[in-house]
Amino acid sequence: MAKQRQLDLIVFDWDGTLMDSTALIVMAIQAACRDLGVAEPDREQASYVIGLSLAGAMAAVAPALDSASQARLAERYRYHYLARDHELMLFDGARGLLEDLRDQGYLLAVATGKARNGLNRVLSSSGLGELFDATRCADESFSKPHPAMLMELMDELAVVPARTIMIGDTTHDLLMAQNAGVASLAMSYGAHSIDDLHTGSPRAILHSVAELREWLAQNG
Repeated sequence: MAKQRQLDLIVFDWDGTLMDSTALIVMAIQAACRDLGVAEPDREQASYVIGLSLAGAMAAVAPALDSASQARLAERYRYHYLARDHELMLFDGARGLLEDLRDQGYLLAVATGKARNGLNRVLSSSGLGELFDATRCADESFSKPHPAMLMELMDELAVVPARTIMIGDTTHDLLMAQNAGVASLAMSYGAHSIDDLHTGSPRAILHSVAELREWLAQNG
């Protein structure tokens, strides 16, 4: 007898979960801080803000700056990030996993701290846009860990929290899931440490897309 499916909707974070972009984001944050003469965060500090909205990330990186200077910091971040974002690659196996999940009948969505323009650009360049049933960005909703993006996706796709799972690489993703009453999975190869990820109480911490595929085959 076929295994009964437990999930209908699988929601992915983008940066650090599907796309190997953590190092570039860290570099762009550090370069922007140098441009403005702001104390440069180390890798761990810069990685921690990944997944937040851009405004939220800049406020966390340089809380002493006034709003105009934080806006300038964001402009410099965009400059450094966009100069090299064409170099970014999906994690090995990510494309195949998404295609297979879609073929199996799952609803797929993205909840990301990226702005809408940035997500649309990368969905187009990667050719993955047609695989997702819905997407939400931080500049059109509330930033993680607020549950709004997940709540809006579930409402749009008519799926209840018990049939939804959030997959991400940061505690912001995991806490958003908790706040929405949704289960989560943590990917250890992204922005936050395994110790930090444990604090978000994911159902599992996985170390590769291959492990994610196996977990979903057994538990999805």
